[in-house]
Amino acid sequence: MPLALAAQILIARLGLEPHPEGGFYRETYRSEERIQRGIPPVECAAATAIYYLLADDAYSAWHRIQSDELWHFHAGDSLNVHVLEADGTMSTHRLGHAAEDAMAVYQAVVPAGRWFAAERVPGEHGYALAGCTVAPGFEFSEFELADDSALLAKYSAHGDLIRRLLPRPAVR
Repeated sequence: MPLALAAQILIARLGLEPHPEGGFYRETYRSEERIQRGIPPVECAAATAIYYLLADDAYSAWHRIQSDELWHFHAGDSLNVHVLEADGTMSTHRLGHAAEDAMAVYQAVVPAGRWFAAERVPGEHGYALAGCTVAPGFEFSEFELADDSALLAKYSAHGDLIRRLLPRPAVR
């Protein structure tokens, strides 16, 4: 099934590439300031930012990173960002046009180390464009796609949603 025309245009204009967790992205900012964190200390950028686009049935599969991630809504349909909390509960942040979607906010934070996934809420646009700002900056070495059995064992109460948004074999 071809992507929505608006999504194709945005992918081309913004220079987006396929992301390992699903969807399309392009890094737009990487701070020149470097910081040290962890034991042993690892150097990383102070902050990074990307465009992130989900179209049609694409989703951001369950993953976690070692930094806080701030999601910003830009255009298209709303997004649900699902976060598995340390206490076993799940929270869902609806990103979207708050003037058009009473449940939506323009920004949401995913705390460092939490498992999370995102999906487009079906709507007229066929795509959702967001921005993600990560501080300390994103490093693929700190990116972890979920292992289905471990995630399901720890968060069994949310099994249906976890199974629906697991990493697809092509992106593992």
